[in-house]
Amino acid sequence: QVHVVESGGGSVQAGGSLRLSCRVAGLTVDLVTMAWYRQAPGKQRELVAVIENTGSINYEDSVQGRFAISRDNAKNAVYLQMNSLKPEDTAVYYCNARNSFHTFWGMGTQVAVSS
Repeated sequence: QVHVVESGGGSVQAGGSLRLSCRVAGLTVDLVTMAWYRQAPGKQRELVAVIENTGSINYEDSVQGRFAISRDNAKNAVYLQMNSLKPEDTAVYYCNARNSFHTFWGMGTQVAVSS
């Protein structure tokens, strides 16, 4: 059974930083695609950052240069370092793990950025 658990959300002022963590049990993070998504109130869930099993990384345009996704194989975890946060980054952030057959979601962690 696969479990995906996010942590690290909170409330910060604009310009601040947060580091989100995603711990995974039941699959190996460097063998699958790991990604961070977010969903703001009234909006669709959107992809923020993705790291492939190859190590290839991509970011949504609005977070490029501010956010960094990383992976710790020893801890079987993925992280999202978020710097220079903006009010428009306010959302619930979800960790996603997927392979060719299945996709798994965490319950999300709230990030609130005040101006």
